Amino acid sequence: MTGHIAVLPSEAIDALNVKQNGFYIDATFGRGGHSGHILDRLGEDGKLLAFDCDLQAVAHAKEIYGDDHRFSIVRGNYSEMADEVVRIDMCGEVDGVLFDLGVSSPQLDQAERGFSFDRSGPLDMRMDQSRGQPVSEWLMTVSVEELTEVFRDYGDERYAKRIARRVVEAVSEKPITDTVELAELIKAAHPRWERHKHPATRCFQALRIFINRELDHLKVALENCVELLRPGGRIVVISFHSLEDRIVKRFFRGPDNRSTLPRGLPVVIDEVQWPLKRIGGAIKPSGDEVSSNPRSRSSIMRIAERVA
Repeated sequence: MTGHIAVLPSEAIDALNVKQNGFYIDATFGRGGHSGHILDRLGEDGKLLAFDCDLQAVAHAKEIYGDDHRFSIVRGNYSEMADEVVRIDMCGEVDGVLFDLGVSSPQLDQAERGFSFDRSGPLDMRMDQSRGQPVSEWLMTVSVEELTEVFRDYGDERYAKRIARRVVEAVSEKPITDTVELAELIKAAHPRWERHKHPATRCFQALRIFINRELDHLKVALENCVELLRPGGRIVVISFHSLEDRIVKRFFRGPDNRSTLPRGLPVVIDEVQWPLKRIGGAIKPSGDEVSSNPRSRSSIMRIAERVA
């Protein structure tokens, strides 16, 4: 359960503006790095509710924080957080929500989870292994066109079609069930790749995002957060690739009402005001943090606050 280092820890907690008696949500518990920092700043009357769909993460949370009366965790995707907040009658009372998106270091490092292309393991990639379909099963039914779309849209893979065609051809001969087997297949089909970067990197990212519906869940969760927050409450999101960051950036900015409202319509500004305001600009890790935690190098953090 060790090996995971929280990204932008002090910056994220500062961004949440933690109050001692506040109610906060860690939407992506992982291995508890950010949760620990939040608890350090909470007083006796503060509360922290965490979510994670990974059974190992939930077990770890209960092991290290199970005796802390201020802490509770729910096994579930962060897109489902609104249901729990409504259940405990705290809708509109949340002081801050933190998202640390992507996959945690222990998930990457455990070969049996199937996230890593350089460790042999079952080709799974599900964050919640009690739901959905592992990548190995999905590949047995996918068409070249569908796989091309996944590699292109979720991995920005330049040679998506060429690689997809080779993968589908291979699966038609026998199932691909091992991570390294798929990685080597992608490498053989890839004509050119970035130096010091494995040729399967983008395709593995794409498969993980797709199989876990990560972008769909993020959109739902962000929408729900607005109603959960009290005025002055904050949403803090740490993302690791442009697809996530684009969704967050656009959501925080809100719709452009000027382009959607008819000309000459008498509209009171409060009626169309977006309920979030952006706090500062994008925040990236320092050189020292990247040196000590290389997996933080692509991270970017954005902050928004609920307006009255």
